[in-house]
Amino acid sequence: MTKAFWLDRSESLYATHVRKHVEEFAESFGDIAPVTFACTAWRIATPPFSTPGFVHRDPRILEAACHRNTWDGTLTAEVRLVSPLPGQLTRSRAWWRDRGWRGWLKTFGQYVEPAQQDLARGPFLRATLLVQAPLPLEELPPAPEGPHDRVEDSAQRALVVLVRELNALLSPILDQLED
Repeated sequence: MTKAFWLDRSESLYATHVRKHVEEFAESFGDIAPVTFACTAWRIATPPFSTPGFVHRDPRILEAACHRNTWDGTLTAEVRLVSPLPGQLTRSRAWWRDRGWRGWLKTFGQYVEPAQQDLARGPFLRATLLVQAPLPLEELPPAPEGPHDRVEDSAQRALVVLVRELNALLSPILDQLED
């Protein structure tokens, strides 16, 4: 089974990173729900906040974010994936009209957006899937009371839980896209 995400093995570097950016967690301190804290732990561990990130991802994953649902406070994942064209477009090339349509470009195994010079040469049609799904909260650590309450340990635990839940959600989709 394809892993959607995996953690960098350097927990000490992430702990240092969390301590350096502990102010990013300020609004989550003392919160009875772990969602805002977990979302912040994810945000500061992934690009563009951290480049390279402390959480690595399958090349088909373009973006991944966690948000607190404004309706009920639950945790929502939002992930954008590279996808093949839908079947309706691959059954027939009548729409193609000899325009030389191209899809996703790959460089060193990574899907990349076309450069301006590529766009000047011809059209691109790049399909993506947007996954928006709730994630369970049960195993997330509680939000620390303040900046000196072992924030780095809680942030690391939150990342472990988020990676596990996102893998359970997305790995079957990634496997299907590979077939």
